[in-house]
Amino acid sequence: MPADPDAVFSVLKPVLAQYAKRLSVKVDSPSEYTVHTNMPSPFPRHKGQPLYFGSVRLGKAYVSLHLMPLYMCAVLTERISPALKKRMQGKTCFNFKKEPAPDLLKELKELTEAAIDLWAEKKWL
Repeated sequence: MPADPDAVFSVLKPVLAQYAKRLSVKVDSPSEYTVHTNMPSPFPRHKGQPLYFGSVRLGKAYVSLHLMPLYMCAVLTERISPALKKRMQGKTCFNFKKEPAPDLLKELKELTEAAIDLWAEKKWL
């Protein structure tokens, strides 16, 4: 478990929570914060449900931030620095055992904002 998982969670949650008015909050608990799009049909959906945008979750060994637009919009992955890439698990997940350094947190915020902007351009938000 991270040294202080609650502190890590509380630092990562605002990366997504700042967009709560543009997205739909599906889970807001002490261990998970998940947001989806809130567009009605015929906008992109998955199995009839709004698209999953991202989440912050407490895991057994780390706190993870998932950002689905990275999977769907390859142009976003080109923006990821080598330092942040070291935190990646798979294509859309970043893992942290301790609070991210200020530069990594800033990059996560910028990446999330770029994802919001890109999905807005596609009219998915």
